[in-house]
Amino acid sequence: MILFNFIEDKSTKYAMENPAEKSKDFIRTIIEEDLKTGKNGNRVETRFPPEPNGYLHIGHAKAICIDFGIANEYNGACHLRMDDTNPAKEEVEYVDSIMQDVKWLGFDWGKHFYYASDYYEQLYKFAIELIEKNKAYVCDLNTDEIRQYRGTLTEPGKNSPFRNRTAEENLNLFEKMKNGEFKDGQCALRAKIDMAHPNLNMRDPVIYRIKHTAHHRTGNKWCIYPTYDYAHPVSDALEKITHSICTLEFEDHRPLYNWVIENITIDCHPQQIEFARLNITYTVMSKRKLLTLVQEKLVNGWDDPRLPTISGLRRRGYTPEAIRNFCERIGVAKANSTVDLALLEHCIREDLNKNAHRVMVVLDPVKVVITNYPDNQTEEFEADNNPEDPSAGKRKIMFSKEIYIERDDFREVPPKKYFRLAPGQEVRLKHAYYITCENVIKDTVTGEITEIHCKLDPQSRGGSTPDNRRVQGTLHWVSVKDAVNAEVMVYENLFTKADPDNIKEGEDFKSFINPASLKVLSNAKAEPALLGTKPGNRYQFLRNGYFCTDTDSTTGNLVFNRIVTLKDTWAKVEKKN
Repeated sequence: MILFNFIEDKSTKYAMENPAEKSKDFIRTIIEEDLKTGKNGNRVETRFPPEPNGYLHIGHAKAICIDFGIANEYNGACHLRMDDTNPAKEEVEYVDSIMQDVKWLGFDWGKHFYYASDYYEQLYKFAIELIEKNKAYVCDLNTDEIRQYRGTLTEPGKNSPFRNRTAEENLNLFEKMKNGEFKDGQCALRAKIDMAHPNLNMRDPVIYRIKHTAHHRTGNKWCIYPTYDYAHPVSDALEKITHSICTLEFEDHRPLYNWVIENITIDCHPQQIEFARLNITYTVMSKRKLLTLVQEKLVNGWDDPRLPTISGLRRRGYTPEAIRNFCERIGVAKANSTVDLALLEHCIREDLNKNAHRVMVVLDPVKVVITNYPDNQTEEFEADNNPEDPSAGKRKIMFSKEIYIERDDFREVPPKKYFRLAPGQEVRLKHAYYITCENVIKDTVTGEITEIHCKLDPQSRGGSTPDNRRVQGTLHWVSVKDAVNAEVMVYENLFTKADPDNIKEGEDFKSFINPASLKVLSNAKAEPALLGTKPGNRYQFLRNGYFCTDTDSTTGNLVFNRIVTLKDTWAKVEKKN
């Protein structure tokens, strides 16, 4: 099984195979060298600059862990800055969700919370400085024309017919742009660099565009907005960031990042460092695609547990500890990679195995009647809440004449090596008794089994017998008399294709959505210990996996999300290696 597409990156491979031993990655190597030489006055100041146009996903979690983690490690600070330079796509809801996600992951920006819009006045003044230095000009070409003039990777671009306007003309036109005298797209401010530059990003990029759109913070004060490639380096420099860590797609933008800072009057020059973004199998990480899924109601909102959004993972039941552990295990690489979803699932299993209480919940119940058990008798059995953690204590489980077991735990005609319940076959009820099936009762119309009649061995109380007789099958169960109704959401991969981003021309990534990604089990039966559960509580449902109480759950309507199954393919791979 190939789990990674970047085995050539030895430092990352080492970190994954040896998570307990922290390998020094290339970013930390750069920072430590800077500290040795006294660069930046021995300061380490990073930033996480999300655009508030959607909810954060696990790829952002990796960036958060790197940005905040490195700052914490070197006694520095990490700024949280909203890149709110595109008012048409930004909302306060997204700002709030970003703040919640960063805090939930366990990080704190302290006093360093900013918006790019905090710097609109400075950004405007620096743009005027560029115009005065003949480093920027107002261009009347529209978007399509600018693209046509830009050239290709093999052909140089052509100068705009408006490139040689005087500084006075450009200052006048830029003022009119600011005052709202032009329509959207009628003109733009472009940096004057080199239309023959081998890097297309340096061919006179747009740094200000007209958008007659109200901003969620500044209202209608501005109708011109800076582009990310201009606002980002200036904001970093204004905040005195030392190391501007970003994903690999910005590597080609680094020359422009440096050009902007070098051509304005500012006393800080941050260093941009790029690392590989995170890709996970059976998942899309594009905000645009995630927004499409939400807007077209192909999922149930940004916090749908099938999505890789941090809010979706949180609602599903993932812990911040498991996500941080996952981000540490995959390490920091220079080459793009695809990580198998099994590793993320392994990290949450590893966490929950130590911390989650065990309970018995029957997802698809069928009734079992113990024919030799008194009608009105009930018994109490004691069970560990978590055998991995003795301090978790014990709980009481009630047993009676009628119980529920999983429908899949019975076969009227069992296949070979079937060790669960079948006619004449003996099994162990977890914490209780040995039982043997005698006969079944079926619905006369449908033929479906409605009851299974069994006899228990009274000498097997607690799960053992005087003759030390052993059985191979152990079943979980819930007493009918004490059962609590519950609804359980069983999730599978959202996509049937391992790489839904890698599609052929003419294909739509939505065509690979898994129609079986959500199965609702509305008739589950739970032990009464779950009556006091609260949203966010996590459990191991014995033999069924790890589950989390959903945010919609109430005392009268228990709802659970399956976080992950018990089967761990990644652990098997680790043992083989």
